[in-house]
Amino acid sequence: MSVVSALVLYAVIWFICLFVALPIKIRSQEEEGDIAPGTPPSAPSDPMLGLKAKWVTVAAGLIWIPVSLAIEFGLITVEDIDFFGRWGDGRYG
Repeated sequence: MSVVSALVLYAVIWFICLFVALPIKIRSQEEEGDIAPGTPPSAPSDPMLGLKAKWVTVAAGLIWIPVSLAIEFGLITVEDIDFFGRWGDGRYG
């Protein structure tokens, strides 16, 4: 796996983890009783983005290591996800 492929894999895992972490421990402005003018009551009062970004970076790293090693050592290949047998006939490269 090239360096660029490894970075792209990490970025994909990071964003998936971020989307999982965003709704965790969110309280709306309506629940807090402090609605800022011009915002909907359902808007988060404190999304804690900095803290979540730190945790997501750690979690993505812990997920990325075994996934990248599995790809590097051939435990996961393109043929493993070719459920319909379309890539082995030479049509796709």
